[in-house]
Amino acid sequence: MSASLNAPPPLIAAVDVCYHDHGAAAAAVLFENWADDQIKEQHLCHIPQVADYQPGQFYRRELPCVLAVLKLLPQAPAVIVIDGHVWLRPGEPGLGWHLHEATGIPVIGVAKTSFDQSPHAAHVFRGESMKPLFVTAAGMDQQDAACHIQSMHGAFRLPTLLKSVDSLCRSGAPSAVAPQ
Repeated sequence: MSASLNAPPPLIAAVDVCYHDHGAAAAAVLFENWADDQIKEQHLCHIPQVADYQPGQFYRRELPCVLAVLKLLPQAPAVIVIDGHVWLRPGEPGLGWHLHEATGIPVIGVAKTSFDQSPHAAHVFRGESMKPLFVTAAGMDQQDAACHIQSMHGAFRLPTLLKSVDSLCRSGAPSAVAPQ
């Protein structure tokens, strides 16, 4: 048998960071397919010190936290989904672009709020929400990225697994993962 037949399937990682009085918590949930409703693995990293917030330079604070949790993963993901923007404006990189540059992995940014109305972002409407998610991407086609986010599990505006990674970093403690 060749080594490629023994390779684990490519995974998708959704990551998020939550700041608190004593640093930050960075979380990653891994799943195999865009429509999955269950987490395959979850990882949590506590970061005791984070950089101060600098307007227009948010990535300087968040990127080290995201990179720290990605180091915990058993394999590099095929795609990373972040809570935020890849592009703030056309040609103006956001956190996702910096993450793509640092890892070489395609990154999809899913922002709940627009940046200057985000006319360059794909506006993805999910469930019955009248408010879009603002999707941008680096390392892959933006419309493909928007289709992936649209196809994610969940009846509401925010996909189930993106809610899960947000909850994980906010709680600061891993929850039980359903057996595979």
